[in-house]
Amino acid sequence: MTDASRTQRVRAAVGAVTDPELRRPLSELGMLREIAVRGAVAHVGIALTIVGCPAATRIERDVREAAASVVGVEEVEVTVGVMTPAERAWLTERLRGGRAPRTMPFGPDSLTRVIAVTSGKGGVGKSTVTANLAVALAERGLAVGLVDADVHGFSIPGLLGLVDADGLPPQPTRIDDLMLPPVAYGVKTISIGMFLRRGDANGPLGAVAWRGPMLHRTVQQFLTDVHFGDLDVLLLDMPPGTGDVAISVGQLLPHAEVVVVTTPQAAASDVAVRSGLVARQTGQRVIGVIENMAALVLPDGSTLDLFGSGGGADVAAALSRDGEDVALLASIPLSASLRADGDAGTPVVIAHPDDPAAVAVLALAERLAGPRGLSGRSLPLRPA
Repeated sequence: MTDASRTQRVRAAVGAVTDPELRRPLSELGMLREIAVRGAVAHVGIALTIVGCPAATRIERDVREAAASVVGVEEVEVTVGVMTPAERAWLTERLRGGRAPRTMPFGPDSLTRVIAVTSGKGGVGKSTVTANLAVALAERGLAVGLVDADVHGFSIPGLLGLVDADGLPPQPTRIDDLMLPPVAYGVKTISIGMFLRRGDANGPLGAVAWRGPMLHRTVQQFLTDVHFGDLDVLLLDMPPGTGDVAISVGQLLPHAEVVVVTTPQAAASDVAVRSGLVARQTGQRVIGVIENMAALVLPDGSTLDLFGSGGGADVAAALSRDGEDVALLASIPLSASLRADGDAGTPVVIAHPDDPAAVAVLALAERLAGPRGLSGRSLPLRPA
């Protein structure tokens, strides 16, 4: 085999390496530089998107392994550079797919299914359910994005294990005006917690004390400036109640579907109905109710209704009005594993898939994982 033919094979092998943040081959991202094989030595040049790219070590390792896999290559020399401003501008334009900067990619014509997970009050396990649902959908092979829209009470990074040894979430990589969301268990995730740091070495992450305009702008930036790529499903973990963020999401995503989370307790279910009603006022459609912390089956076969029973069905019935049928999508039982795995940053659907709570979430994911399609969508087409 000649050096020229080996060079072509090395270029193809290296070009197929996937950028772990952008999830696309290096050849499509303009990250390849001079590649040449001289004898048994492959010389490979690549350009990272930014200085200090957090994925640099992994990319260089994968490139080295890909080049070494070519028959006849015994040594690999990798030269790592950085894109020029013009190259980054080209890349961001390519990633947007022609869409203007800071425009909404999840509009009514998008094929991405947008589901806002909301609740009437806090403490019902909404974020835990959302995080596990996102991972369960990704486990089914769907491309999933997750926006932690609970700006004041963010918890998604911790639930997905997106924290370092010091408990700090990773900061998104920025390519010009685009942010690349960190990925956990196949779920692309963004949260305000990724932009905060502790006031002292042992203290908590900084608190967010924002009102309407700042909250609206933050949610808007999460939806327009974060490069999620082509998604099957985008989940939003909403803050409890019917405040500013719920109104902002209703304005930004009036076509979104809404799932209401409640517990069986009447005090929670009565309030949960209100979040569904507000979603309808903004034009969103309530597609179902999830009852969390339902009856726990004890080892002797008896059940423990710690929070009562029937709340989920009551919320579904109360929201089934004006010809809209709102289903009780899932009843998730109380589970020590669900709580412990969330604290550990490993979703129960991964750590203990046979746990009754995990089984319920996996069944919920199967119910919501319908294929994308054009049914019911208005397409921007006109007769010729």
